[in-house]
Amino acid sequence: MEYILSILIFFPALAALAAVFVKSKTIKVYALIITFIEFVLSLIVYSLFDIQNADFQMMNSFSLIPSYGISYLVGIDGISLFLVIMTTFMTFISLLALNEKKDIKKLIITVLILEMTMIGVFLALDAIIFYLFWELSLVPMLYIIGAWGGKKRIYASVKFFIYTFTGSMIMLVAMLYLGYIYFQTTGVWSFDITQWNLLILPFDLQLWLFIGFFAGFAVKVPMFPFHTWLPYAHGQAPTIGSVLLAAVLLKMGTYGFIRFSLPLFPDASVYFIIPMAILALISIVYTAMIAYAQEDIKQVIAYSSVSHMGVIILGIFAMNTEGISGSIFLMISHGIVSGALFLLVGVIYDRRHTKEISAFGGLAKIMPNYALIFALMLMASIGLPLTIGFVGEFLSLLGFFKVSPILTGIAGLTIILGAIYMLVMYKRVFFGKIDKEENENLKDLNSRELVALLPLCALVIILGLYPKVILEPVNVSVNNLIDVMKIKSVKSETRDKVISFNTVKESK
Repeated sequence: MEYILSILIFFPALAALAAVFVKSKTIKVYALIITFIEFVLSLIVYSLFDIQNADFQMMNSFSLIPSYGISYLVGIDGISLFLVIMTTFMTFISLLALNEKKDIKKLIITVLILEMTMIGVFLALDAIIFYLFWELSLVPMLYIIGAWGGKKRIYASVKFFIYTFTGSMIMLVAMLYLGYIYFQTTGVWSFDITQWNLLILPFDLQLWLFIGFFAGFAVKVPMFPFHTWLPYAHGQAPTIGSVLLAAVLLKMGTYGFIRFSLPLFPDASVYFIIPMAILALISIVYTAMIAYAQEDIKQVIAYSSVSHMGVIILGIFAMNTEGISGSIFLMISHGIVSGALFLLVGVIYDRRHTKEISAFGGLAKIMPNYALIFALMLMASIGLPLTIGFVGEFLSLLGFFKVSPILTGIAGLTIILGAIYMLVMYKRVFFGKIDKEENENLKDLNSRELVALLPLCALVIILGLYPKVILEPVNVSVNNLIDVMKIKSVKSETRDKVISFNTVKESK
C-alpha cells in the first residue's frame, strides 16, 4: 500500500486511455466499474488513515527536476481525506445518473481525466505539481461545457477558462517567487509545501504573496466580484458538468486557502480577515437576492451555490477550530447537496427539456418520489437541523462569531434568504394546479435515478445526525494548522488574535 495515493490519482487516467478500446455500447458499464473501484480505493485510504496523526500520511515522492527542487510529492491529512472521498463518490454517482446520448464515449473519457486532476489537487504536496493538476482540471471541464452544453456553451466555456486561467497565472507568479524566497533563505530550491511551512516570512512580503494566491483561489471559489463566470458555466453545462463543478471544482479554491494561505501567510491572513469577511458577506447576501429573482431552476441553485461558498470563506477566516473544521465539513455537505440538486434538475430537464420555473406546477401530485427527495435536499441546502447542511453552517458561523458577532449576524441571513428563495421556487414547481398539459403524464423517478439519489439522501441524514466521523480527523489536522500559524507569526498581535479566536482549544 506504499503507493496507494499515486494509484488513486492515476488509475482514472489509465482507465481513460484503455477506454479508447471499449465499445460505445458498454462504455458506461466500464466507467461505472472504474469509478466504483476508485471509490473503493479511497475507502481503503480511509481505513489506513490514522485519525490521531496530524501529519501528512502515506507520502511518496521522487525527484523530477532536482536542480530546482521540483518533485512528485503526494500525501494526505485530515483536511484532504474526505475531499478525496467525496470526489470519488460524486464522480461515481454522476456517471450512474448519466443520461447523455451524444458522444458518450468521449464524455466518459473526459470525466475520468477530470477525476484524476481533481484528486491530484487534493493530494499534491509540491506546489508545482499542485499547480499542474490545478490547471489541467480546466481542460476537461472546458471541453465538457463546450461540447455538451446548451446554446451559449461556447461563451460560457470561454468565460470560465479566461477567468480561472487568469487568476491561476497570477497565483503561479506568487508560487515561483515564494520558491525563490525559499532558495534565498536556505540556499536550496524547493517547492515542497511541508518545507515551505517552516519559512517565517516578513509581514510585508506575506501581504503581497497572500494577494497573489488570493487571485487564483478567489476566482475558483468563486468570491464576489469574480463570481460572474459560475452562473453561465452552470447554466450551459450538461448535468454531469454542473454536478462535478459544484461538488468538487469549487472546493479546490477554498481548499487552497486552507492549504496555502493560512499556514504560509498567517499574519497576512489575520490582517485580511475583515476584507475577506466583507467579500464573503456580499457573496452571501447579494447572490441570495439574485437567486430569488431567477426564473430558471438551475440558475437558482447556481447562485445559491455562490452564497453558500461565502459561508465557507467565513469559516476559514475565523482562524479557530470550530470555524475551519466547520468550513471543511460545509465543503463536504455542499458538495453532496448541490450535486444532488443539480442531478434533480437534470431529471426534470430530461423529461421536459426546459428548466424554467413557470413551465411547471403541481409536480408533487404526479412525481411524489421526486418531490420528496427534492424537498429533503432543499431542507439540507437551507441548513435545517439534523441534516448535513446544518452542521457545517452552524460551526462556520459559530467560529466567526468569536471574530465579529455583528458580521456573523449578517451572515446568518444566508439561512433566512436561502429559505425564502428555495421555498418559493419549490412552491411554484411542486404545488398548485397542473396547468401545463405537458406535465400531466410525466414519469416519476426511474430505478437508475433512484439508485443514484438514494445514497445521497442517506448521507444527508446520517452525517447530519452523526458528523463526528468527519469532524474527528478534521479537527486533529486543523488544530495542527492553527499551531503552525501561531509559531510562524512574526507579529505578536497575530498570535494573540489566533489564540483569542481559539479560546475553546486553549482552555483545554
